[in-house]
Amino acid sequence: MAASITLFPVGCGDMALLRLADQAKTTVLVDINIRAAADAPDKEERDVAKDLRERIGTDAKNRPYVDAFLLTHPDEDHIRGLQTHFWLGALADYPDDKKPQAEKRIVIREMWSSPIVYRRADRAKNFVLCDDAEAFCAEARRRVKVNRDKKFESIGDGDRILVLCEDEDGKTDDLGPILVKIDQEISAINGVNKKGYFTATLLGPLPKDKSEEEEETLAKNRSSVILNMMVGADAKTPDGSKFLCGGDAEVAIWERQWKRHKDAKEVLEYDLLLAPHHCSWHSLSYESWSDTKGKAKVSEDARKALSVTREGAIIIASSAPIKDDDKDPPCIGAKKEYEIIAKAAGGSFICTGEHPTEKNPEPLELTVSGQGVSLPAKQEAGRKSAAIITSTTTPMPHG
Repeated sequence: MAASITLFPVGCGDMALLRLADQAKTTVLVDINIRAAADAPDKEERDVAKDLRERIGTDAKNRPYVDAFLLTHPDEDHIRGLQTHFWLGALADYPDDKKPQAEKRIVIREMWSSPIVYRRADRAKNFVLCDDAEAFCAEARRRVKVNRDKKFESIGDGDRILVLCEDEDGKTDDLGPILVKIDQEISAINGVNKKGYFTATLLGPLPKDKSEEEEETLAKNRSSVILNMMVGADAKTPDGSKFLCGGDAEVAIWERQWKRHKDAKEVLEYDLLLAPHHCSWHSLSYESWSDTKGKAKVSEDARKALSVTREGAIIIASSAPIKDDDKDPPCIGAKKEYEIIAKAAGGSFICTGEHPTEKNPEPLELTVSGQGVSLPAKQEAGRKSAAIITSTTTPMPHG
C-alpha cells in the first residue's frame, strides 16, 4: 500500500493524517478540528470524524486508534473535538468496548506535544485555553508521570509520549528517553523504528532565549511545533515526500528559521507545505493586509524560509474558501504569494475549503511517491473541472 497524506476540510483549522507504507500501516495525526453541528447551525459541515475513522485501523480488541497524535499548539481550531472523539486515560480503563463502532473513542497510542507552546500561549494577550486543550495537557502530564514512575521502561500503548523541545528551568532535564531536542530526528513511532518509512526533524518551537523581549515576540507570533517530515514512498524509496508543517507560526518565527538554516536550506525544503496559520498574511509580514490596502511589505527572510521547494511542490491552505477581501486568515495576499512560490517550483496551490468545490469540500488525498506528492487521477480531474486552480499537481522528479 502506498503512503499517503490526507488533509481534511475543517474550515480555518488544521487536521492531517499521514499513513505510512509499512506493513503496519502506521498513522500519524496532526491536529484536529472536529466541529459539532451546533457550531454552524445554518450550514451542514463535512463529517470529518467519519472520514478519519475510515482511514485508521482497529486493534485486537476492535478499538480504533492512531499510532501518534501531534498537537502543534493549543488553539481551539487545532484541538476541537478531542474529548468527544478520543479516549484520554489509561488504556486499561477504556470504557467503550460495548458501544457501536462509530461511537468508540479513538485510542491515541503515542502523544507528541511541547510544553513550550502551552507556556507561550498563556503569555499571549487574552488567550484562554479551551476545554479540549486543557484535557490534552492533563493527559500529557499523566503520561509523563507514568513514564517517570516506570523509569521509561515497559511503556505500553496509550501511555507513550514524546516531549518536543526542552523546557525552561530544567523542567525536562530528566526526560531523556522521551525528550526530542531542536534539530533532532524522530524515526520511531509508538516505540517502533520506522526509519525508511518516516523521519521527522524538529525545527520548533525554539527554546527560550535569554532575552525576555525575544520570548515575548515568539509568544505573540503563535509559537507552534514545526516538523519537517520525510514520508517514504515504500520500503525501497525512503526519499518520498517532505511535508513541512508549522501550525500557526507567524513571521518572526519563520525569520528565525531562515537565519538558523540559510546555510543548510535542505532542512526547510518540502514537497508539501501546510501554509502556516491557515494562509494568514502574518506568516509573511508584520504589517496588516487590510490596513495597508494590500500594500503590506513581505518579510524577505520569512518568505525565503517558506520557499525552499522541491520540484513539483504543492502548498495547501487548510482554511475556508479564500476570497478577494480583507479577511485574514485566510488572506488573498498570502494566497498570491504562495501561488508564486508553487508556480516557480512547477507545482500548485490548493485550498481545502475549495476542493473539489466550495459547496462540497472533500478530504484532499495526496499519494506519496519517489517524485513527491500528487492527487489521485479522479481527484485531480475533479479539481480541474471545478476550475479551482489552473496549474497541474502532477509531480516532477526532484532536481
